[in-house]
Amino acid sequence: METILLQINDVKAYKLIEDLEALNVVKILEKDIQPKKKLSERFAGALKLSKEESENFQKAIIEGRNEWERDI
Repeated sequence: METILLQINDVKAYKLIEDLEALNVVKILEKDIQPKKKLSERFAGALKLSKEESENFQKAIIEGRNEWERDI
């Protein structure tokens, strides 16, 4: 038989493929199930800032959040 690579664009497609496997129509060779990392973990340390720059950045973030909360 022929092996192909599929890109799944909809979560519902996983169920369909699993149903096909249950009917012995296809065989799932590998499931690429990896827990997704939180964005804070993915991007931790991505900005190379000095301590002062980091503190200023954090203050700006907090001020921005406060502004949005006042507007809501």
